[in-house]
Amino acid sequence: MEPTPAIRIRDLVKRYAPAGKSAGEAEGKLALGGVSFDVPRGQVFGLLGPNGAGKSTLINTLAGLVTKTDGTIEIWGHDIDHDRRNAKASIGIVPQEVVFDPFFTPIEVLDIQAGLYGVPRARRRSMELLEAVHLGDKANAYARSLSGGMRRRLLIAKAMVHAPPVLVLDEPTAGVDVELRRQLWDLVRELNAGGVTVVLTTHYLEEAEELCDRIAIINHGRLIANKPTRELVNMAREKVVVLTLDAPIDHAPQHPLFRRSTVMGERQIEISYDKDMTSAGQVLALVQELGWGIVDFTTREADLEDVFVALTSSSAGNDEILEEA
Repeated sequence: MEPTPAIRIRDLVKRYAPAGKSAGEAEGKLALGGVSFDVPRGQVFGLLGPNGAGKSTLINTLAGLVTKTDGTIEIWGHDIDHDRRNAKASIGIVPQEVVFDPFFTPIEVLDIQAGLYGVPRARRRSMELLEAVHLGDKANAYARSLSGGMRRRLLIAKAMVHAPPVLVLDEPTAGVDVELRRQLWDLVRELNAGGVTVVLTTHYLEEAEELCDRIAIINHGRLIANKPTRELVNMAREKVVVLTLDAPIDHAPQHPLFRRSTVMGERQIEISYDKDMTSAGQVLALVQELGWGIVDFTTREADLEDVFVALTSSSAGNDEILEEA
């Protein structure tokens, strides 16, 4: 028998009514149109989508900040409508905006947050959490003196004061430099290795590919993909080979098996092809058969960005949902 998922979402609908009207009086804007998926326990789960896709509405619904129009949500087996207290106790939300009182020290921020969740003093882990996010030496510094990266780590510790088994990180590395992004990646891995199920929303596709075990993509309020990360990347059928030729070229060779063939430089061409239809070796052989000598070549595999662009572009006029059975 499979374990209960960390989060179970079924037929989730959110419709925002126009100003001055109730949801029953007018159709309004449909933000989520019947979204269903599970977040497996113990994974880092990516939630991706373009701006306005519905990601923030979904996260805010999980956090209890937005009231859904229809559907069901269970967090760690607790229905958010019928068992709200335990559902809220099972999740920690790290918002994209870095907001907290700058006049408290980090240890005070965590103690106050633990008190709001009803955690008895004897069971509070404020110092332990600060050490976990590498802020132990800043426990008694004013929060306003922390760097941007330290403040983001403090928000993660703040979301963990009640020891939730599920942690949602909403764009945790937005606007940070490359070094800090890598530090936050390491922290996410540490939390996940410690047994925390992590839901990650991000605009950085490299980040999702690096961290996530599974990825769901929503667009225009609908789920368009929900697959293991590697399987999603493998959906990209296009591959590119860049060839350096032994003589100058003024036009690119053409063949029915080439999707695109483009001159990139005096002696360089780029050819894309469907990897289900042919191979790099066949492409090289065809170019040679067409009369060109090859000095060197490189290939580029498809990545998550290729899949993301393809899926979100095609879903604009297509409601087909691509889900793992």
